[in-house]
Amino acid sequence: MKLFIVTGASRGLGRAIAEQLLQPGHHVLAIARRTDPALETLAHERGARVTAWSQDLADAPAAAQRLATWLAQQPAADAVLINNAAALSTPAPLGDSALDELSLAARVGLEAPLLLSAAFLQATRSWGTDRRILNISSGLGRRAMAGSASYCAVKAGMDHFSRAVALEEAARPGGARIVSLAPGIIDTDMQVQLRSADRSRFPDGAQFEAFKTEGRLDSPDAAAAKVLRFLARDDYGQEPVGDVRQA
Repeated sequence: MKLFIVTGASRGLGRAIAEQLLQPGHHVLAIARRTDPALETLAHERGARVTAWSQDLADAPAAAQRLATWLAQQPAADAVLINNAAALSTPAPLGDSALDELSLAARVGLEAPLLLSAAFLQATRSWGTDRRILNISSGLGRRAMAGSASYCAVKAGMDHFSRAVALEEAARPGGARIVSLAPGIIDTDMQVQLRSADRSRFPDGAQFEAFKTEGRLDSPDAAAAKVLRFLARDDYGQEPVGDVRQA
């Protein structure tokens, strides 16, 4: 049995990843604010196993403790943590942004992956199996854009903590492999929010509208397939920051 943990598994890319992972011999822990009963039906049809949690990642310590406790009860297996969940604050200059939205974006998008990764590494260290962490990043973590400071900061932080963890795990016998991966441009609710944003507060909204009208967006299913192909590579983790478009 291979174990996969996927956050943000109820919609968009996370939902597509969780669905595609429902294969014989796979156990998927799907974490989201709302559970999706359809995943259980699919798992049954495909001979897979799914565990669904309703978990608010804004309370990162509670989520990480819950994961640590759960992992301690699982048999050793090849295991993957996919930190996909994110929260987008309303596109606007930082000085015009709501403080509660900025806080939520930072907690869900960076604090939660950091704490979940720590819990995962600690709980599986003695397993002696192939362990991988996949952080879903973004090109905006590597290229700044006005009106999206919180999202840029979260994804840049995700990239850099992945670099640091890669160094740490490389020094451990049988250490885990980690990659912070930009998955390409995907037709999700986030894209809708960006292209419909107030242009006076988010001038690059027109660029995101063009992505849609010019047919440059991947479907969540297509993007998930690319991400999972990257995850399965033999050289996974050789470079801790990557982009599916450059693979």
